[in-house]
Amino acid sequence: MGSQIKNIFPLGFPWRTQDPFLFCVYHLDLYPKGNEEMGPAESLDGRPLGNDFVGKDGWRMYHGQTVPGFPAHPHRGFETITIVNKGYCDHSDSLGAAGRFGDGDVQWMTAGAGVQHSEMFPLLKTEEENPLELFQIWLNLPKANKFVDPHFKMLWHEDIPFVQKKGVKIKIISGDYFNTKAPLPAPNSWASNPENEVAIWNIYMEPNAKLELPMTAAEVNRTLYYYKGNNVTIGNEKLTPNHGAELDSQTKTTLVNGDKASHFLVLQGNPINEPVVKYGPFVMNTEEEIQQSMQQYRLTQYGGWPWQHSDNVHPKKKGRFAKYPDGTLVEK
Repeated sequence: MGSQIKNIFPLGFPWRTQDPFLFCVYHLDLYPKGNEEMGPAESLDGRPLGNDFVGKDGWRMYHGQTVPGFPAHPHRGFETITIVNKGYCDHSDSLGAAGRFGDGDVQWMTAGAGVQHSEMFPLLKTEEENPLELFQIWLNLPKANKFVDPHFKMLWHEDIPFVQKKGVKIKIISGDYFNTKAPLPAPNSWASNPENEVAIWNIYMEPNAKLELPMTAAEVNRTLYYYKGNNVTIGNEKLTPNHGAELDSQTKTTLVNGDKASHFLVLQGNPINEPVVKYGPFVMNTEEEIQQSMQQYRLTQYGGWPWQHSDNVHPKKKGRFAKYPDGTLVEK
């Protein structure tokens, strides 16, 4: 195998990740027209509502009963980075914060000591279809930051830089691509220290285009996910869609695209190299900490749920916005 590639693996559900990343999932749902409740204007008969992951007719309700999405659930000990390329996500949380983001926006949420949130996908269009394309990435927190206060930050698509070269477009969500720097991440993130070289790049390549990935200052974990296209050549190896490649970040890496447009996600970062114990939405360093997290959630519900419904959605005509725990409101 070429020295640029360490390993090739098939993409599953979720996608395989390397430290400091814990989880990555790609959602592509071709939702139909919406109804007045912002759910699908089609029958839900025959779907296992509450746990609909089958993909019938090209879309899923996930844990939603009326509106697709993920009703209130807890997180602790890590961060979620939610990239919505198409469609919209309605955020509500136990801190009283809320938001609607989409069409390229990114939400960076530090769960830290514990937070509940819901992520619903309102189908706002009633006269046309409502496609959703979304990545959710879990980035671990080091032991020193496991219990920081919860925090969320919006990276609005207007503020996210793109690198455009001949036949290539790169969305710089985190990190530095040949001196094009992403917006600052959440303040307690592993990504907030440049020495950790955390990068999240969403890449589009036109047919026959070429792309060079920059070498890192130190050896870090770098994974390339190929989720749409025909084929791409890396060194002397061909990579086909629905496969990932673990790359050598200190070797010059050049991608040469095939005869169809290709789409990639890159996740890169210096490993935290600490024990990881996971139980559903809790990620700690020891089994004892997991038990304590579960007990605290049972006792406190991480502040409770201040919304009327666990699957809270915002008014249909509301635009993109973020309301922060301190009451600050940003409307786009």
